[in-house]
Amino acid sequence: MNMPKHRLDEQTIAMRVAREFQNGMYVNLGGGIPTLAANFVAEGREVVFHTENGGLGYGGIAATEEADWDMFNASFQPVTYAPGMSFFSHDEAFDMIRGGKIDLSVLGAMQVSEKGDLANWAIGNMADYNGDVVAWIRTGRFPPGIGGAMDLAAAAKKVIVAMKHVTNKNEPKIVRKCTYEITAPRCVSLIITDIAVIEVTPQGLVLKETAPGFTPEDVQAETEPILKIDPALKEIQL
Repeated sequence: MNMPKHRLDEQTIAMRVAREFQNGMYVNLGGGIPTLAANFVAEGREVVFHTENGGLGYGGIAATEEADWDMFNASFQPVTYAPGMSFFSHDEAFDMIRGGKIDLSVLGAMQVSEKGDLANWAIGNMADYNGDVVAWIRTGRFPPGIGGAMDLAAAAKKVIVAMKHVTNKNEPKIVRKCTYEITAPRCVSLIITDIAVIEVTPQGLVLKETAPGFTPEDVQAETEPILKIDPALKEIQL
C-alpha cells in the first residue's frame, strides 16, 4: 500500500535546516525560507545569527506587537533582540563574511547544479515605483537581488540551500547545469527541499532523506541529475 505523499511546508523545511545548527556556530540566513530557521534553534543550543546589514546575535522573528522596524532580517521581517546583540556598519558586516568568520550560510536558490553551483539572484525593475524601495518590497513581487549572496557563497565555511524542489511550473531547480547567472561555483554542500535532503559530493548528488511518502524514484522524477541513493536513506527527521 502506497503511503500518501506529504511535501514539507516552508516552516517545516526551516525546521529541518535548524537541525544543521551546531552549538557556537555563527550563521547567516538568506531571504525567504532560510530566515524562518531562526525560530527553530534547539533548546540549550547557542547559535549566533549574523546579518549583512549590520547585526550580530539577533533572535527569532518578532510578533507584530513587539516589532521594531529598525531591526529586520534578510526577508524584511522584524526580529527580536537577544542578550549580547551588537550593531555595526555594513562594511564591518562584510569584513566578517570575507574574513571567513561565518560558519554556515543558508541561502535560497533558483537553481543548484549537480556540482554545487549556485544561482540565486535576478535583476528587477523598480521603474513603476519611482525608485521607492519600500513600496517595491511591499508588493511582494520583487525578484531576489544579489545582496550579500556572492560573498556568503564564496566565504562561508559551509553553504546550505533551502528551497522548494521545483518551480511553480514544475520545472526542476536541481539541474545538471545552471541556466541562470551563477552566484558562486561549487559552493553548496547540502540541499534541503520540500521533498528531500541531498548532499553534494565530488562523486555526485547523494539522496540522504525523503519527505513522508516519497520514494527515491519520486524524488528522481523531479530532479534533473542522476541521484545516488545513500544506503542509510531515511525519512526526514525533525
